Formats: sequence, structure tokens, C-alpha cells
Amino acid sequence: MRLSILGTAGYHPNERRQTSCYMLPAQGFVLDAGTGFFRVRDRLRTPQLHIFLSHVHLDHVIGLTFLLDVLCEKPVQGVTVYALPEHLDVVRQQLFGSLLFPVEFRYHAQAARPEFEVEGVRVRTWPVDHGTPCLAYRFDWPDKSLAYVTDTRCSDAYAEFVRGVDLLVHECNFPDRFRELAWQTGHSVVSDVLRLARKAGVRRLCLTHFNPLGSEDDPAGLRETSESFPDVVVAADGMELDF
Repeated sequence: MRLSILGTAGYHPNERRQTSCYMLPAQGFVLDAGTGFFRVRDRLRTPQLHIFLSHVHLDHVIGLTFLLDVLCEKPVQGVTVYALPEHLDVVRQQLFGSLLFPVEFRYHAQAARPEFEVEGVRVRTWPVDHGTPCLAYRFDWPDKSLAYVTDTRCSDAYAEFVRGVDLLVHECNFPDRFRELAWQTGHSVVSDVLRLARKAGVRRLCLTHFNPLGSEDDPAGLRETSESFPDVVVAADGMELDF
């Protein structure tokens, strides 16, 4: 199983990172549609495209407006967008067909329930604490599992939800020294994410969704914390992770 990392910044892009977007090319699954979504075009290989939105802040949905180009001359037969019902309404009524983007939303929309199935894959969702409605996702195949948790104050509340996954992709917007700012903005610091990963017994951890003001190789401050995890990677745009 391979995850393509297409955008790893939060809030806005910087010179090194586009905003949140991740893809499982073999399945046609895309997790969030930030500015990195334009990179989906070069990885399309399935007749169906399934886009799972965590929430509708612009850094996670603006890429939906790129679909006209992403799909141009590609053999995609259908696109389905999964999100909370109220978030689907925002996409259809306030993003598409508005003065922001005066093009009709022509894709299939499906409410993301607590548990459902897509292309034979078990999909589960969990509400996380971002100060606004936001969903974490878990995907389970017969022999592999992936959890995607972004834009949240990290806590044990969803430890069981991510327990034992082969790969946990988790936001880490700030180093520990910005803990107060992380709490104010509904985000996580690195030590809390590392502790959660240990407690939940995940096999591999990928840190992402970094503060775009940090353009260094370690924007999460991994080297500064006393916490540790045996298999952790700092995500970068263009990275491919096998799990």
C-alpha cells in the first residue's frame, strides 16, 4: 500500500509545501483537497476518484476547484466527495456556484457516516477537537490500515480509534514551545502526538500539516522534544510512504 504526500502545510502554502492533500493512487482515494490537489492529476489511475474531507477550511478544500484541470482528458468516470452533511452544503453553495467560483458542483456528494464502505474498504470517522466540526478517518483493508487525523488538539479521546494502525498520518502544526498557540488555534504539538502514537500502538507515524512560517526540514520540532517514537517520519511534499 502506498501513500503519496501532495501537500503538507497548514493555513497557506510556502516555498516548500502546498496545503493538505494525500493520495492512495491504487485506490483512487484522496484525503483532503488543499492546494496540493493539483498534483492528483499525475497520479490518477482509477476510474473512480473518492475525496474524503476532514473539514471545509480553505486550506483543505480549495483544491476541489482544480478538478476541471485535474480531470481534463483523464479516464475518470465518477468523483465522490465525502464529508459532514453541513460541510457538503458549504462546498456546493458557498464555494462552487458562488462569486468565489461560479461553476456548478457536478460531482456526487455523500455524507461521511461513522462507518461505511468504499470500493470494498471499511471506512470509519471520528469527530476531533478543532474548535469547529472536523473528522478523522480510518481505512481498513484485510491486511493494512491507515488513519488520518488533522486539525485537532491532540488527545487520548481518539486513541482507540487509531489503535494499531499500520500508518497514522497526524497533524503536528507546532513545536512544543508553541503549546499555548496550538491550543488557541485547535492544533497539536509534537510531544502530544508522539505520546498518542505510543499509547495507541501504531506501527508507523507520519507528522504533517505544519505551520507554513517554518520552512526548515523539521518544522514540528521533532529534534527538540524529549518524547520519542520508534518509526516516525516528517512528511514532505512529493514523499511516497509504503505501509
